[in-house]
Amino acid sequence: MATIGIDASYIFGTYPTGTATYSRRLIESLAQLESSHDFLICYRMSRLGKRREFLRPAGMSSRMLTFWLPWRTDLFHSLAQRPPAYRFRREAVTIHDVFPITGRGYSTPEYQRRFSALVRQAAARALCIITGTEASARQLQEHCGVERERIRVTPYGVDPPREVLAPEERQRARERLVGKGNQMLLSVGMIERRKNTVGALRALQLLPERYHLVLAGGNGHGSEEAHAFIREQRLEKRVHVTGYVPDRRLEVLYQSASVLLFPSLEEGFGFPVLEAMANGLPVVTSNTSCMPEVGGDAALYANPQDAQAIASQVQQVAESDFVRRGMIERGLARARQFTWRRTAEQTLKIYNELLDT
Repeated sequence: MATIGIDASYIFGTYPTGTATYSRRLIESLAQLESSHDFLICYRMSRLGKRREFLRPAGMSSRMLTFWLPWRTDLFHSLAQRPPAYRFRREAVTIHDVFPITGRGYSTPEYQRRFSALVRQAAARALCIITGTEASARQLQEHCGVERERIRVTPYGVDPPREVLAPEERQRARERLVGKGNQMLLSVGMIERRKNTVGALRALQLLPERYHLVLAGGNGHGSEEAHAFIREQRLEKRVHVTGYVPDRRLEVLYQSASVLLFPSLEEGFGFPVLEAMANGLPVVTSNTSCMPEVGGDAALYANPQDAQAIASQVQQVAESDFVRRGMIERGLARARQFTWRRTAEQTLKIYNELLDT
């Protein structure tokens, strides 16, 4: 039996991110597996005020990250590509993406400098780097100099919806947002340059007036460009900005929309693609980065820099019942392949492999 520490610090946040989802669901799923190991769910001291919200899965205990942990822990797993202050005998790290390194203009220079250093430090220290896609693995090799034998591609999971809305409920929700008789395109994620929000807006411009776009996410780096574009192009009546949307409300949006429009420039995994599929929503996304790997044959793809190509794919899905039905069927099947239990099983296998070294 070994003692395995897992850094769960990033399950918290006013607006939880994909990293928070990954951290929480991986830990909860590991707790459901049979294992002889002792798991310590660890938190940085900056999270002390959140201790009432700490995860306490059966068979696992919670600890703060303190100086004595390196002597007690046989293996430590950082879940958010940020290395702990202390060195452990064996370290694994999940690196979700490397956009702080690759993305010129995706963040402020200070953010890029700081988080590029953290990603490189985490990759250099770890015996093993876990990432969600082969696309991310290639970027780790190219931009961080990580040897392929130290990388383990472990796809993430997606949860099925808690509730499936009846057709009339979906219609009512859609009409409340975009009006009767209109098509509802949905964009999920931060309004920012990396997510290519302006690219989605340019595609909307090329579509008939009955097409509306719901932006479900807070403001990120470059969001002012998107808001300025909406004003300058007089799209206010066709663009509906919700801000951050909690999970239950997000399921309603997924099930009410006509198409998920996700023309992101760079992703490590792209949770919205699978979340939409799990909710029976067809997906139009980028033909770059990890999106084709995650979406498989269940999505339609376009060059994220080509607004006309994006608009054509959207219109194909929205206006062809045949295309739409096929995409929904393939999307539901695709989403069922990505389970958090499988993620946990593969992660536990990695732990056992590292403990044998």
